[in-house]
Amino acid sequence: MEILDPSLLTYIDNHTDPEPEALKKINRNTYLKVLKPNMLSGHYQGRLLSMLSKMMQPKLIIEIGTYTGYSAICLAEGLADDGVLHTIEVNREMEELINSHLKLTNVDKKINVHFGPAERVIADSDWQNIDIVFIDADKKNNFTYFELLIDKVRSGGLLIIDNVLWKGKVYDEHQNDADTQAFRKLNEQIAVDTRVEKLILPVRDGLLLIRKK
Repeated sequence: MEILDPSLLTYIDNHTDPEPEALKKINRNTYLKVLKPNMLSGHYQGRLLSMLSKMMQPKLIIEIGTYTGYSAICLAEGLADDGVLHTIEVNREMEELINSHLKLTNVDKKINVHFGPAERVIADSDWQNIDIVFIDADKKNNFTYFELLIDKVRSGGLLIIDNVLWKGKVYDEHQNDADTQAFRKLNEQIAVDTRVEKLILPVRDGLLLIRKK
């Protein structure tokens, strides 16, 4: 189920800045080599992530869920000159593909890839004053990741959680599978959290923007 009409999505794509050549190659390569290529952020969402990052000019970005590196590259486009992005991927088998994709760009030196369970990587880190967090990993642990990182994010920092509309299932009363219920609970927990301001954008599968007060 599409959140937005496909014709509208095509119109939006056609009136958005074009996808950079390196990202076009990564997009095609993902569809050729990886299962579930629809997990890729893609052109429109990628340009949104890039613009948000450029508006904030962050020095520190944390991403949970590297996949093939597309979203990390988009976010890294907005890093300050001395900025760095740390991205966490649980699947070590993706290492060669991720590294090859990063080398296609001019931001590869600003991206550090960590392999392993996100909870362990976060616990072992000394990250503080984080500017942006992007969470796009195993869905059942979204709120866990949010709680692990919220105190490390600076005031005015941004947390972004992907897929929160879950193909429209979260607002369909007839849908009650485990993932749908997990997203409903996540959205409800964030909605009443007084530490943050929050806004859901109907971009692709739903992006939850969370600004720490």
